[in-house]
Formats: sequence, structure tokens, C-alpha cells
Amino acid sequence: MSLNAGAKALPPPPNIHRWLILGIISWAMFGNYYVFDALNPVGPLLESQLRFSQSQIGLLDSAYNIAALIILLIGGVIIDRAGTRKAMILFGVIAASGGVLIALAPGGYGGMAGGRFLLGLGAEPLIVAITCALAKWFKGKELAFAMGLNLTIARLGSVAADNSRNWAGELFSSWRPPLILAAGIGGLCILASVGYALFERRSERRFALGRAGAADKLVFSDLLRFGARYWWVVGLCVTFYSVVFPFRRFANIYFQHARGMSPEAAAFLNGLLPMTALVATPLFGLLADKIGRRAQLMAAGTGLLLAGFLIMTQTALPVHVPVAMLGVAFSLVPAVMWPAVAYLVDEKRLGTAFALMTFCQQIGWAATSWGLGRLNDVFKAGVENPAGYGPGMWLLTGLGTAGLLFSWLLWRSERRSKAAPSATP
Repeated sequence: MSLNAGAKALPPPPNIHRWLILGIISWAMFGNYYVFDALNPVGPLLESQLRFSQSQIGLLDSAYNIAALIILLIGGVIIDRAGTRKAMILFGVIAASGGVLIALAPGGYGGMAGGRFLLGLGAEPLIVAITCALAKWFKGKELAFAMGLNLTIARLGSVAADNSRNWAGELFSSWRPPLILAAGIGGLCILASVGYALFERRSERRFALGRAGAADKLVFSDLLRFGARYWWVVGLCVTFYSVVFPFRRFANIYFQHARGMSPEAAAFLNGLLPMTALVATPLFGLLADKIGRRAQLMAAGTGLLLAGFLIMTQTALPVHVPVAMLGVAFSLVPAVMWPAVAYLVDEKRLGTAFALMTFCQQIGWAATSWGLGRLNDVFKAGVENPAGYGPGMWLLTGLGTAGLLFSWLLWRSERRSKAAPSATP
């Protein structure tokens, strides 16, 4: 029996405490996303000053993905055993240390790749721990809205990193200063995690807090129990993110070499994708909740993605037009795709479903990041040979086509599922 049995029940935390917690841990997400995307505007400098090949730049993402796969296989054991407070501090320190290693890059490319690997070991479980913390404070009380705001602040980190050439342009005479700035901002992962731990430790003595949600675990025995529609969503997830994230890594280089843009204009244009998602993602989520039709909405978003790449590579239209289409797709597909899994999978296996989906996503993303860079190198893409970017862009276009196919298969499967009851006597 608990020593506190019979004691007066603690009151729930007041609203101001919950929103203050949200604000504190969202800064950890801001720092996390900033460090990850800080390489986008620095990519051209890595190529020109350090003589990195585009294959090597792609492999920097692959190093992150491999680390994420390792952490995903470990599952939520560390978070479950250590608790959200200790886990956030631990993984916040690892993620911030990865940012420092990337900036200092001892040993040149090997050191930078090691930093990206370390960042992956910390960043992905930090996101999981933050999600568990939000569930602890907001379950049953605006949880979806709180997670949406958390993601919005996180993507502000991406926007700030993408546009750092415009507000910290004096640092970009060399590759290292902007990455040192990113490492400093990455310190928010530690500061916010410590702040959360101190605030929650004090609050749990005064208020009744919820239990943190369990971290996703990959349970292999459950894999054969998922239906076809789940696997169509997984296919869409893999192809969609294998297009968007690798393209964003190389977009600054592509816009400068193939479209003749200034570094500042290229950075701003690349930043439009997460900037659009800041506003549009929750709105598309509300739309899906209201009208349903998730398969059709995912197909529409994937169609925009495919059309955007075809327009960018095959027409002379201003590049802002296809980038705007990619921005809408980047908002629409994730807003509908991830919640759709909850309608397709039994609640008891949701953790496995999300973990498996993320696992597959990381594999596709890692392979495409390397493949895109390799194609650019093989075909000698560069400012003197902009046509060399063609094969890499066709790789992304092909993946977009596959994503549209998965959307169609999902839509067809849903139609058959709805028609089946009426066909039975």
C-alpha cells in the first residue's frame, strides 16, 4: 500500500502550468530542428571550401538515418526505465553534443559524419520523450492542439536555419561559423530539458499529473497482422519523405547551380516548405477531421508533389510556382497520413505501427539521400553543367510517381472495403 494512501487527492495542474510546460519543451524542439537543418544553407560552402562531393553531403543525412534506425530498434526501453525527465536531459545532451561535433568537425568529413550520427542518436529519442511528456500533461486536455503547437515551434527552427543566410549573412564567409551558431542554438535542447525536469519535479509534489505515454516499440510478431491499407500508407510515407527530405538537403545547391539564384534567394526559397507547413498543416488536419476522405486528400497532396517536380524540371515557369506546390504537399500529406494510421490499426498495436512506419521511412530517406548525391556526382552536376542535375531530379520524380500509386491503391482498397457490406446478403 502506498504511504500516501488515504491522503487527500492532489488537484490537477492549472492551465498556466500546462502551457508553460509546453513552452519550455518546445524550445528543445526548436533547437533540435535548427541543428538538423543548419546544413541546408551551408551545403554549397561544404562543396566549394571543403571539396565535399554531393555523394558525401547526401551521406551526412544517411549517417543520421542509421543512428535513428539503431535507436528505433532499441525502442522505448531507455525512456520507459529512466522516465521522461531523465530521458529528455540525456538525449538533449547527446543531440547538442552532435551539433558541437558537426561544427568542430575534427578529421574533416569523418568528424562531421560522426556528428550527424551522434545527432541522430539524440534527436529522434528526444522527440519521442517530448511527445511522452506532452501526453503526461495534456492527455484529455487539448493534447492534439498542444502537439500541433509544439510542431509549429519546432518547424520555426527549420525556417530559422533555412533563412540564416538572410539574418546572419556575415557568418557565411566560411562553412564553420554558421555551424558554430547552430551548435549554440542546439544548447536549447539541454537548457529546455533541464528546465522541464526542474519544473515538473516541483509540480508533481503539488498536482496530480498524468502518466507519460509509452514510447513506440517495434514488436516483430505484430508485423503480419496489419492489413493491406496500412502497408499502402507505409509505402506512401517512405516515398514521400524520400523525396522531400533529400530534396531539401540539396535544394540550396540546386537552386544556385541550375536556376542561377543567389545564396540568399535559394535559402529563402528552400525555407518556404517548412514555413508553409507552419500554418497549413493544422488547417489540413482540421479539414481531414471534418470531411474524412483521407485517401483522396493524400492522393491530392502526392499529385501536387509530382506535378511540382515535373514543372520544375520540364518547364520554364518561375521556380516559385513549383516550390509553392511542394509547400502545399509538404503540409497536406503529413497532416492526413500520420493520423490515418490510427483508423487502420488496432489501438493496442499503434506503437508498433508507428515505429515500423518510421523505421521504413528512415531506410528510404537514407538510401535516397546517398543516391541523389551519387547521381549528381556521376553526371558531374554543377554550376557549369546544370543539366547534370536532371537524373537526380528524375529519381525524385519517379519516387513521387510511386507515392501517387500507393495513394491510388489505398483509395481503391477503401472503396472496396466500403462496398463489401452492401454486397453481402
